[in-house]
Amino acid sequence: MGRIYLDWNATAPLRAEAMATMVETLALTGNPSSIHAEGRAALSRIDTARCEVAGLVNASEAAVIFTSGATEAIATALTPHWRIAGEMKLVSRALIGATEHAAVLAGGRFPEGARERLGVDVRGLLDLAALESRLAATPAPALVAVQAANNETGVLQPIAEIAALVHAHGCIFACDAVQAAGRMPLDIMALGADALMLSGHKLGGPQGTGALVLRSETTAPAQALIAGGGQEMGRRAGTEAVAAIAGFGTAAELAAAERGEIAARLLGLRQMLETELVRRVPDAVILGRNVPRLPNTTMVGLDGAPAATLLMALDLSGFAISSGSACSSGKVKRSHVLDAMGIERSLAESAIRVSLGRDTSETDLLRFAEGFEKAAKCLYRRASAA
Repeated sequence: MGRIYLDWNATAPLRAEAMATMVETLALTGNPSSIHAEGRAALSRIDTARCEVAGLVNASEAAVIFTSGATEAIATALTPHWRIAGEMKLVSRALIGATEHAAVLAGGRFPEGARERLGVDVRGLLDLAALESRLAATPAPALVAVQAANNETGVLQPIAEIAALVHAHGCIFACDAVQAAGRMPLDIMALGADALMLSGHKLGGPQGTGALVLRSETTAPAQALIAGGGQEMGRRAGTEAVAAIAGFGTAAELAAAERGEIAARLLGLRQMLETELVRRVPDAVILGRNVPRLPNTTMVGLDGAPAATLLMALDLSGFAISSGSACSSGKVKRSHVLDAMGIERSLAESAIRVSLGRDTSETDLLRFAEGFEKAAKCLYRRASAA
């Protein structure tokens, strides 16, 4: 019957429109830093993409810095050296949410002794009282890094509230918006984040593209992560991947235009899926179920059924899903996100993630629920026999 792809949080299929833009751009000859006509044509493609990505998050075009991906954007933003209101400042500490993506938990350019994790409650939400306490005890300016939407559970953090709290203490707020972009409204001005980090391939653009987007050009990382030429307005050296950036721009423009319609449809599908999973397998637990989440993300646990075994069984049945983040070299291990939430070890070790996208159908999800039920019954039989 064909395979069903339900791992959109890991990567979205490349959109046909983005591919067409890339193929067209690949036919151009010209370095975007050259002043001749060919170079100006290449630069024009980058400028168009910059406008399209800026439009996705309501930023100014000049505030968009293209990178090789979100990981590079994160490493650029997480630096002790910032220019704040035009003045050079040394940031004392990085306060990082405990459920952040591994790229953020790595701390960027902050030394290990200058990094501290911020706790979350059992729902996966940041403890704002604890954050305020830490900010009050930390010499300003500090940098706080909290993601808009968790890549495993889909749980949404109250970003505007966090930003207001951070700024009240004279600190900087960087927000990983990789999973949120294109799936929920993102307005950098309304949210108040000083920096947003984006990824092209989560939107249906090409892998190997990303962006660091600044709320104000006067509050920005003071040192480029990659030094060299003056590309990206002196903020990221290296000849730009023009075709890939152009594809990223097309995907961003389409995501912005379709966001409301697709989000509403995916929310309905997700609710149907979760109802069906629990109906078929009453012991299944939907993690983060009672808090705001991305409309496309379900993390389900089945205590006693190891995630690795579930993944293999479902893969053999034709379903592409994951156990969480796709950045662990293909390894299946217990989620640090669920550990931070205080989820019981055996349940955490069983958790798998199902993430939907614009091509997902109700039929796909009904087939998955049936496959999940069969896998669960098989695993329980084996456990009983043992």
